[in-house]
Amino acid sequence: MPGIRIVTDSTTDLPKELLDQHEVEVIPLSVYVDGETYEDNVTIFPLDFIQKMKMASELPKTSQPAVGVFLDTYDRLGKNGDTIISIHMTSGLSGTFASASAAAEMSASHVIVIDSQMISQALGFQVIEAAKLAREGHTVQQIITRLKSMLENTSLLVVVDTLENLVKGGRIGKAKGWISSVLSIKPIAMLQEGVYTPITKVRTSSQIIKSLMERFKSDTEGKEITEIGISHADNLSLAERLREEISRITATPVRIRPATPVITTHTGPGAIGFMYCAE
Repeated sequence: MPGIRIVTDSTTDLPKELLDQHEVEVIPLSVYVDGETYEDNVTIFPLDFIQKMKMASELPKTSQPAVGVFLDTYDRLGKNGDTIISIHMTSGLSGTFASASAAAEMSASHVIVIDSQMISQALGFQVIEAAKLAREGHTVQQIITRLKSMLENTSLLVVVDTLENLVKGGRIGKAKGWISSVLSIKPIAMLQEGVYTPITKVRTSSQIIKSLMERFKSDTEGKEITEIGISHADNLSLAERLREEISRITATPVRIRPATPVITTHTGPGAIGFMYCAE
């Protein structure tokens, strides 16, 4: 009996072991550093990438997977009649969703492509949920409905050390008014409708923790917190401080992960992504 296969891209920030456990097929994006091309989290990993980025003569560039890569994957996974649900990072920050959609139209397999409107572990929340539901025998429509509900109840906050990478990479979103900010200010933005939307600006790490926790408490009050993730671009100390504060108010596990090279390219070193789902 045909089943359902789950496909995503490399920006989930989830450990390979977890993705393999749930039989999720991962298609990597590419990152270009000083003339060299690497596959995101396949041929280059977070810490090595941070060092290369710091030493690079110019900002690294990223690229979505080619349509042909998606097409080959879809044809292979669907050859026995399985339906494919392909869930990807927000179309507001990448052409990955567009490439996947183009391949889906060309494939002989039955493919549904979903714009998660999220990145990092917030994308991963949807991917793992879809894989669990597929294994439990839920229908495609039931899975799609569930993912929409998760999106409505998921928040993703981003803190960057500098706007330089977002500006140069063209991912500044609605935060253009902050470009002239002095270097000592740390912008905090929220991913809304797939693009960065400014919330506030702070100056110290203590203020970052305070602002993030205030938002977290407000968003989750009276709700069940089902997922919490923190991703960081070489800023483990701040991630662990945040996790400690979270543990004071909820027993929900907090997964800390290094951000993939593609995400770090756009956020810059020192960035923190804080995401959670509360229903």
